[in-house]
Amino acid sequence: MTIPDAAELRAHIAVRRRDFIVDIALDVAPGETVAVMGRSGAGKSTLLGALAGLTPLDEGEISVDGRVLDRAPRVRTAPMERGIVLLGQEARLFPHLTVRENVAFGPRSAGVPASAARSGADDWLARVGLPGMGDRRPAQLSGGEQQRVAVARALAAEPRVVLLDEPLVALDAVTASEIRAMLSERLAGVTTVAVTHDAIDAAALADRLVIVERGRVTQEGPVRDVLSAPATDVAARIAGLERLEGVARGGAFVRGELRLESTDAVSRGLAAVDGIPLVAVYRAVDARLGEGAPATVIHLESTPTGVRVVTNAGVVEVAPSVAAGVSVGMPVRIGVPADAVRFSRPSVDAA
Repeated sequence: MTIPDAAELRAHIAVRRRDFIVDIALDVAPGETVAVMGRSGAGKSTLLGALAGLTPLDEGEISVDGRVLDRAPRVRTAPMERGIVLLGQEARLFPHLTVRENVAFGPRSAGVPASAARSGADDWLARVGLPGMGDRRPAQLSGGEQQRVAVARALAAEPRVVLLDEPLVALDAVTASEIRAMLSERLAGVTTVAVTHDAIDAAALADRLVIVERGRVTQEGPVRDVLSAPATDVAARIAGLERLEGVARGGAFVRGELRLESTDAVSRGLAAVDGIPLVAVYRAVDARLGEGAPATVIHLESTPTGVRVVTNAGVVEVAPSVAAGVSVGMPVRIGVPADAVRFSRPSVDAA
């Protein structure tokens, strides 16, 4: 069995929630994978629910290759009739069926003869790295193996669009890496929308990244472009960067008493005009404590590799031995080497 020709997904969803309206326009080109990231509660799951037909629209329209699936308030296509599959955090396999019958379920429901559906299921199991496992029950599989079966079951149904809702979040790091590589290979050429909290997932799987905050898209573009020049604080945290807003002055970035220079040619060009708003981004591990501008420690945060020292001027990550001599309210100095800083203009959309 094969995936049909890649489909174009066009969607504008508006769903009223208790505290805000999720209002997102999302167009996905045939065969493109778009990652959607943002804080918990930002509206990502609402977006996937609407695309899957599980959440009704208050306003808007969803179409696949020109076929209107939903148009508020009257047109609504049932989830099973949309040609869209949703792969979530849990595999949700049928426990009473064998692995082969789980994968064959979609094709059989669509009228494919049993023998052909089972043969196709074995083919898909081989493609996801589980050859010869068809006779096992889900309870006999590890979590990673169950998720591989879930991928095979989703793709065996020949969907026009695949939705991923944090499919790796429940797996250990090694298994998640293996499943990520398998997804990258198997979803190539399949129109996909992937919600994730992990920038590694976005970089490995997606062509484009969309940042969602309180129901609105605040930034979108090629994955590496967004991660290297985050337009908001949320995007910066996703990218693992620190983001400061200031102005250009004397060829540098200035924010209060903090002055940062950059060796990057594009950044120097942006800082050449005094008074224009600038954004500076850097990694906390590249910042220096004890040199630069005066600052006051606001709080300390432990990380897997050290301690983040958050000040009113910026953030620096230091070794635990260094952090032992730092306390909240303590005056310090903070600086960032010029070769570790990049400047950009603030995003109008994000503002």
